[in-house]
Amino acid sequence: MKTNYSKPQVIKNLKVIPGVGDKTAGDLWTLGIRQVSDLQGKDPELLYHRLCHEAGYQIDRCMLYVLRCAVYYASNPVHDPNLLKWWNWKDHSDQAKPK
Repeated sequence: MKTNYSKPQVIKNLKVIPGVGDKTAGDLWTLGIRQVSDLQGKDPELLYHRLCHEAGYQIDRCMLYVLRCAVYYASNPVHDPNLLKWWNWKDHSDQAKPK
């Protein structure tokens, strides 16, 4: 049986994730994420591309970095404080993908 989640409550609960504010929590809602644990084991790249598709345009790549951080946060019970900063999830220059 599926639990009913109110959007305001979900937004509030998702904001415990480092780097996630109202807008990003709303984007997670759009992706079907209703609780932090829904992000466990998810592919941040796939989530990012789905979000771009939903928006109808290429979203700033910083969103991918936030999604990487969010999946890390949800998937690990113990966190490296440096990995809770979304900017530490940027592409390395040798991994950067062309726009």
